[in-house]
Amino acid sequence: MFAQETGTLTGTITQEGKAPLQDVNIYLPTLSRGTSTDKLGRFKLTNLPAGQHDIHISFVGYAAVQQPVMIQANETTVFNATLKPGDLLLEDVVVQDQLVQETNTLSQVDIRLRPINTSQDILRMVPGLFIAQHAGGGKAEQIFLRGFDIDHGTDINLEVDGLPVNMVSHAHGQGYSDLHFLIPEIVGTVDFNKGPYYAAKGNMTTAGYAAFHTRDALDQDMIKIEGGRFGTFRNVNAITLFDKQDGDRRSNAYIASEYFRTDGFFDANQNFNRLNLTGKYTAYLDGNQVVMVGLSTFNSRWDASGQIPERAVAAGDITRFGSIDPTEGGETSRSNAWIKHLKTLDNGAVIENQLYYSRYDFNLISNFTFFLNDPVNGDQITQREARNIYGYRGSYTLDHTLGGLPLQSEVSAGFRYDDVNDIHLYHTRSRKVSLNDIARGDIDETNLYAYLQETLHLTHKLSINAAVRLDHFTFNYADALTPGYDRQSVSKATVSPKFNISYNATRKLNVFVKSGIGFHSNDTRVVVAQNGEDILPKAYGVDAGATVKVSDRLLLTASAWMLYLDQEFVYVGDEGVVEPGGKTQRQGLDLSLRYQIMPWLYLDGDVNLTDPQAKDAPEGEDYIPLAPTFTSIGGLSFRWKNGINGSLRYRYLGDRAANEDNSVKAKGYFLADAVLKYTRPKFEVSIVAENLFNEAWKEAQFDTESRLQNEIDPVSEIHFTPGTPFIFKTSISFFF
Repeated sequence: MFAQETGTLTGTITQEGKAPLQDVNIYLPTLSRGTSTDKLGRFKLTNLPAGQHDIHISFVGYAAVQQPVMIQANETTVFNATLKPGDLLLEDVVVQDQLVQETNTLSQVDIRLRPINTSQDILRMVPGLFIAQHAGGGKAEQIFLRGFDIDHGTDINLEVDGLPVNMVSHAHGQGYSDLHFLIPEIVGTVDFNKGPYYAAKGNMTTAGYAAFHTRDALDQDMIKIEGGRFGTFRNVNAITLFDKQDGDRRSNAYIASEYFRTDGFFDANQNFNRLNLTGKYTAYLDGNQVVMVGLSTFNSRWDASGQIPERAVAAGDITRFGSIDPTEGGETSRSNAWIKHLKTLDNGAVIENQLYYSRYDFNLISNFTFFLNDPVNGDQITQREARNIYGYRGSYTLDHTLGGLPLQSEVSAGFRYDDVNDIHLYHTRSRKVSLNDIARGDIDETNLYAYLQETLHLTHKLSINAAVRLDHFTFNYADALTPGYDRQSVSKATVSPKFNISYNATRKLNVFVKSGIGFHSNDTRVVVAQNGEDILPKAYGVDAGATVKVSDRLLLTASAWMLYLDQEFVYVGDEGVVEPGGKTQRQGLDLSLRYQIMPWLYLDGDVNLTDPQAKDAPEGEDYIPLAPTFTSIGGLSFRWKNGINGSLRYRYLGDRAANEDNSVKAKGYFLADAVLKYTRPKFEVSIVAENLFNEAWKEAQFDTESRLQNEIDPVSEIHFTPGTPFIFKTSISFFF
């Protein structure tokens, strides 16, 4: 008996008149073989039986391609294709091997179908992720995910085009993540996943990660003008500077800007202003090489009404949109520069290098306890810092074989260095008067890392991924409030192994098990205070689930998970003290549904159940304050061929414990939003209505002890920031 002769199929998939497309689905139905394209739009299938086979190419939002291809024995057949924009059909979503596809396909579906107003709206697309704003719109949002009150980013890794968003050892809190520098109209895809299972994602990746990728080229130039209640105005411009092609060489550059201002819905004018400028250059030097350069700058200023106590509203001293200290607020800015180079080597390996730099300034004025500590001047605090971030990441990826089985090997290394100057917490009055220093110093923090991961395809259906990541940190802190100069330094390393299994039972069913260890670093001021003990708390996690395409119109995903987090110590930036965080355990169930009721009507829904517990705490006192236990988002979206399209959506957050014994509850909410658009080739008109039923909801809530000026004794109760009342906005966009 003779062995069957085989060949190899390779190719590149590009967007019509634009750049290569990543994560396009390539499928040979007669062989039940498939793959997806890489960052350069390329794909490769080996050991294919010689002869003629049908190839099916699909990508959400593009017209599918299906035609025969001839595989020659002992040869490599090249098949290139260009995809044209088409209808948005769920049937084009292919249930892929979890270990092959580099990004989450559903992110592309949802970006096209959901109302997007800010980058935070895109972040909400991560099923189970909720955000809360509680400082006039300019402060980074509070994030909730998988039973975590993540604060402003401690346990979720956020990136934009490879730039880290999380700020380590930040003046306000560890992992502080301000995404306001990202213009939502230029976001191309969002790669998101939950859990600590991904070797490429290091510090902060415990609950999960979200990586934003801006467009390499604009589909069309745009001018957008938007206005609404409460003095809201927004202008977005995106203009192509040049788009040239000469054979395999292609270069493109565009610039985009965003200006936003609003008075806000509070009794006191919030005077919020934000300006974003960004530019991106992409050059395909040949079929095997690409260079990308990004530049951006962002500035924001605002006043804030802050959290208010329930008793002040109940007594009629203020309205629910009032304030105790109307002089809160802040300003922040960030400028970024990065360059990335990808190249395919002669052996087929891809080498990727990226350098980046960010300049960041931050100034935040808050008052959480009013007159608790200082009955005369009040408890207002100011947090300030100036920071330079330098970083590099590089990777080498090779597709080869092990014992005749396809194997993808990736090795990567990089560093991040944060130079934080005059990180400062001080007691102030009326925003201008400085009373006394609470904490002040300089921080240098360096993270060196490397990882190795191997993805082995045991069969055409079964794949395993094993990886190990090494992170080394050096923490330096010079306390400016000590009599003499004293630089404290601590170094620590941690190893994070990962192991994942993916089984494509059929083209419509994928079963997966993910496991791994992740971590988040603690604030440098915690590290030196703890003498290096318990300063890289680990997270141990496992997910088991499945994605099934019940029909061409119905897609379901379900997973059960568990996550255990080691003892940690937290630097409380609002008080300048170190507090123990304790060990925690979380387990839950995630359910997602995507259903195309008709070609023009789309339904989606996500339900997330979580049981969070503080370990080593007495029964009944083991609640994790503000940890969400039941969340759900969903809605209907429609798109008619006459250009009318829109959506009706909801988000629900259940009641949850506000303190350790659940004697105080943070109230949940149910909100509905609607979007109606009329889209033509040259223009688009839209109306957005938020909080359709004008619910009096609480966006941010804390169980806080405070004292008002006329009170003798302090009171501990819910302090809250009111959520957005009914608001409408209209916009018109011009395309050219």
